[in-house]
Amino acid sequence: MNLFDNEDLKWRRFVGDDSVDYPIDYEAALLSIRDDGHVDLLYRWAPNSYCHFHRHTAATTSTVLAGELHVSTMDAQTGEMLETKIRKAGDYAHKEPGDVHMERGGPEGALVLFNLQAIDNSLAETLAKDGTVTGESRFDDILARRRKRVG
Repeated sequence: MNLFDNEDLKWRRFVGDDSVDYPIDYEAALLSIRDDGHVDLLYRWAPNSYCHFHRHTAATTSTVLAGELHVSTMDAQTGEMLETKIRKAGDYAHKEPGDVHMERGGPEGALVLFNLQAIDNSLAETLAKDGTVTGESRFDDILARRRKRVG
């Protein structure tokens, strides 16, 4: 599968609303999902746009394929930024569950491959500024969408 030029990828777009004060514009494409809880996803960010503030509840690896990914580690309780790293094409990272952060594409956006291993059916939690959980990405939900699309 070519990750750079593939018309068969089904992208799901996410944008912000009035509840956030930063530009949210990113897309996700499911590459594979297995019954053992492994999920492979391709994400792409619009230039200088964020994804939602979140906490990974799954072990996660990521590889930047193109552009820059700016990753700001946050304090889950206060929303205070602790540090920001700029990851460039070729950069690889592994994080254990519990990693709280914001991500945004650089000036030219970003294309990133994520590999996750669900724990207790959970992949990530969307957080409000104060750290409260506002949503959850669940393995079973992704699997159900895939089966509905294929079936």
